[in-house]
Amino acid sequence: MKKILIVLLIFYFKSLFSQNDSIKKLTISGYGELYYSYDFSNPQNHEKPNFLYNHKRHNEINFNLIVIKSNYSENNFRANLDLMLGNYAQYNLSAETNWAQFIYNANIGIKLSKKNNLWLDAGLMPSHIGAESAISDDCWSLTRSLSAENSPYYETGIKLNYTSKNEKLNLAFLVLNGWQRIKKPDHIQNPSIGLQLNYKSSEKLTFNYSNFLGTDKPDTINAFRVFHNFFIQYEPNKKIGLIANFDIGNDKYDLKNYGIWYTPGLIIKYNLNDNIKIACRGEYYYDKHQIIITTNTLNGFQVFGFSSNLDFSINKKVKFRVEAKMYQSKDNIFQENNQNKNYSITTNLTFKI
Repeated sequence: MKKILIVLLIFYFKSLFSQNDSIKKLTISGYGELYYSYDFSNPQNHEKPNFLYNHKRHNEINFNLIVIKSNYSENNFRANLDLMLGNYAQYNLSAETNWAQFIYNANIGIKLSKKNNLWLDAGLMPSHIGAESAISDDCWSLTRSLSAENSPYYETGIKLNYTSKNEKLNLAFLVLNGWQRIKKPDHIQNPSIGLQLNYKSSEKLTFNYSNFLGTDKPDTINAFRVFHNFFIQYEPNKKIGLIANFDIGNDKYDLKNYGIWYTPGLIIKYNLNDNIKIACRGEYYYDKHQIIITTNTLNGFQVFGFSSNLDFSINKKVKFRVEAKMYQSKDNIFQENNQNKNYSITTNLTFKI
C-alpha cells in the first residue's frame, strides 16, 4: 500500500508540471461535513455508543469528514488519491497504522480491453458492499445505518471490474487484505475475496448483490466468514424513492461454534421540491452471539432503529441536514443510565469545493 501511495504522489506531481493536456486530465475537489449531535444518554466522555463511527461526538461541534480528492483519468489509465481528516477517520480507522488513517482513497487502474469496459484496479478503494458510503451527501439519511456502520466502508486489494456497453450490468471480483483492512494483520495469512453484481433494469430500479468470503480472525482460530449483502433501489418518479436492504453473515463466535448475524432495513425518501427533502429509515440488527458488536449481555446486540431527517439545499454546494433518531435494544446496553433506549438529534452542514 505504501508503494502504491508513493507511485500516485510521483505521478500527480509529474502531471502538475507536465503539458497542459495532462493537467486537464487531473481534477481536484473537496468535501466536508461540519456537525453537532446531542445524545440524550449524555455520555460524559462525549462519545456515542461503540457501534457507531460517524458523527461520533456528543454535544460538541466537530468535523465528521473532510476529504481532498484528486483524480487522474485518460482512456486506458485512471488513478485516485483522496486524503481526509475528521471523526470518521479518527474512529473508523483507529485500528490502522498512523500513516494509513489519513487516506480515504488511493488506487490505480488499467483498462484491459479495447472493446470492452474491463478494468483492473489496485489499492485502497471504497467498499463494494452496501448502498451507503462515508460521504453523508451521497446518502439519503444524514447518519449511517447500523448495517453500514458495522460492515466495510473501505477495502484494500485488487479488483477486476466489468461494465456492459449499455451500462446496466456491473460485475466485480476482488481479492482483499481482509474485512475493512488497509494493512493486512500479521496473524492472518490467507486472502479474502469478494463478488459484486449490480444490475439496473431501468433508470428507476437497481438490484445489487455483494459478498465477502474470508476471515477477520487469527489463523489459529480457523474461522471462515461468509457475508451476503442485498439491496434494491427503486425510484418510480422524481418525488419518491426507497432502498430495501438485507445483510446476513456467518462466523465463529468462540473457538468452536459458528453463529449468524443479520440486519434488514428500509429507507424511504420524498422530495418536497428541488431544495427540500425528507427521509425515514427503519432497521433491525440481530447479533445475539456478538460476532460483530460486543455488548457482554445475555441477548447480545438485538436493536431496532428508526430515524427521520430533513434536508435543505442552500445551493448546489451547501446543504443543511437535521435528523432525529431512536434505538431500542433487547438488553440495557446504552451507557450512563444503563437503559435499553437511546435518543439523539444530529445536525449537519455539508459543503463541496
